[in-house]
Amino acid sequence: MIKTYDILETIRMIQNECLDIRTITMGISLLDCIDADIDRACDKVYKKITTKAKDLVRVGEEIEKELGIPIINKRLSVTPIAIVSAACGCSPVPFAKAMDKAAKDVNVNLIGGYSALVQKGFSAGDLELIKSIPEALSVTERVCSSVNVGSTKTGINLDACKLMGSIIKQSAEMTVDKACFGAAKLVVFCNAVEDNPFMAGAFHGVGEPDCMINVGVSGPGVVRAALAKYPDADITQISDIIKKTSFKITRVGQLVGTMASKRLGVPFGIVDLSLAPTPAVGDSVAHILEEIGLEQCGTHGTTATLALLNDAVKKGGVMACSSIGGLSGAFIPVSEDAGMIDAARSGVLSIEKLEAMTAVCSVGLDMIVVPGDTTADTLAAIIADEAAIGMVNSKTTAVRVIPAIGKQVGEELDWGGLFGCGPVMPLKKASASKFINRGGQIPAPLHSLKN
Repeated sequence: MIKTYDILETIRMIQNECLDIRTITMGISLLDCIDADIDRACDKVYKKITTKAKDLVRVGEEIEKELGIPIINKRLSVTPIAIVSAACGCSPVPFAKAMDKAAKDVNVNLIGGYSALVQKGFSAGDLELIKSIPEALSVTERVCSSVNVGSTKTGINLDACKLMGSIIKQSAEMTVDKACFGAAKLVVFCNAVEDNPFMAGAFHGVGEPDCMINVGVSGPGVVRAALAKYPDADITQISDIIKKTSFKITRVGQLVGTMASKRLGVPFGIVDLSLAPTPAVGDSVAHILEEIGLEQCGTHGTTATLALLNDAVKKGGVMACSSIGGLSGAFIPVSEDAGMIDAARSGVLSIEKLEAMTAVCSVGLDMIVVPGDTTADTLAAIIADEAAIGMVNSKTTAVRVIPAIGKQVGEELDWGGLFGCGPVMPLKKASASKFINRGGQIPAPLHSLKN
């Protein structure tokens, strides 16, 4: 039985502590759209997306009104387009345009899945797609792209890291008139998951059903507010408070996902309990870490407090819902988190500290602005470093960095909205080009041999 106190507490979380459902994401399989004729294939893609997702936004808005819970984004993810486009034998940019048109026509915020999985090598379709990413992101508004370059089972495709360094640079250059936003819609993974509802990395894995609903919940402000009530708690008590708060947040996500699934007539997949921040005041993961006891995020002790937070979030979520998936934990994007932005501006938070933090958070180096003259090989080395953390630790890691073309350290890029703004962060000047240009495959770690 739902108690009056619980209802009032949820209302308070929504009104005062930035509790929201960050996204309901419909995953759609496009495997039945494969056709050697690219025009026919793109037509099938458009028709399937618009048919399956025609009611997604309407249902999301109805649930918002009924429950009084904000659902910030309604999104789509599709089968990696490198798989769908391979039979066509030509540039897959028309697929990106078809995805973009479909996303606009059903009025979703973003659509993910302009993706390729190349952790062990390239097929012809993979190479065609990867080389087309800068153009695809420059001629579309809502399409997001991702490439998986490594896994614990296969090791790291260093040739893919090198190629993606160049692709990120080109994506920024081709959208320089939009604050290099193309690179903000592109993420490079190690150990990518098939049911991630968050952008830019969402794609609908081949092991997923034909269509399903995944929910991404967020509540950094709620967690921080809960901790603020116990200023003298020891660290074990802090963990318990976070677990109990995460439990409550996850229950809200499960309710929304179950309702959306029933009304749309598609299976309910997972709740991704990731503390996804925004630039809004009171909605920051960095501020949670500071509430725990850091003067500012990025100082010594940051990795330990983030590990505590991530672990407690996962434990609380698992108790609340049997269908926890995606990336669940805590995101640490710089431009999308008010506390991270402040810490980066002050110089307390560096990219080296962020890299250390990625060993214990949900994903990786996210929404980080770097100098516009950063070389493609340096970007590739950043990708390789982050993929190595994911590979060795059997976790998902990712890189979403934005070269700010024409800008240097101390300047900023500003996109507004959920993407926020980011100060240009300094990188090391010494080159890693010889390492990157060796190419080949970094072998999988010994603990990958589990069969």
